Amino acid sequence: MTMVWVVVGVFVVVAGVAFGVVVRRGRGGEVGGDEPRAGRDARARQQRYEAERHGDQGDTWQRGRESGS
Repeated sequence: MTMVWVVVGVFVVVAGVAFGVVVRRGRGGEVGGDEPRAGRDARARQQRYEAERHGDQGDTWQRGRESGS
């Protein structure tokens, strides 16, 4: 029975440490003003890439359709 309590205790300690790390990392981003700008830049870059990719795929489909007719 002692072994069960030791395992439960270790599990609780590990879960508490993991929770503490997650909470601490979540609050770390509030201080810096550079973080939101970097996020916006990354999202804008991703959206441009997706738009270009979408256009390229449409062109490829259109060329395939024209050559198949």
